[in-house]
Amino acid sequence: MAVLAVVQAEDGYGYDVVRRLRAGGLEGVGEASVYGTLRRLYATGALTSYVVPSDEGPHRKYYGITDAGRSMLADQRVTWASFAQTMTDLLKEEAA
Repeated sequence: MAVLAVVQAEDGYGYDVVRRLRAGGLEGVGEASVYGTLRRLYATGALTSYVVPSDEGPHRKYYGITDAGRSMLADQRVTWASFAQTMTDLLKEEAA
């Protein structure tokens, strides 16, 4: 979900996505897991990709979100909101 959210805001290449996730508070996210997630999301049609030449080394493969990815992200947001509310309610009950 986090990868889709980051790419929804702006297309990005692998390390750029990692950097934005870390800047957003997921400091412990690993590069390998993000690259694997990008590949899986691409394979499912949630992301599209294109190559951009780079003046600072090899070409970069950028990822952008597709309509299917936007739909997937919307579904995941609903699921997350429900989960977060359930956990909030449970923790309040435990504290009482």
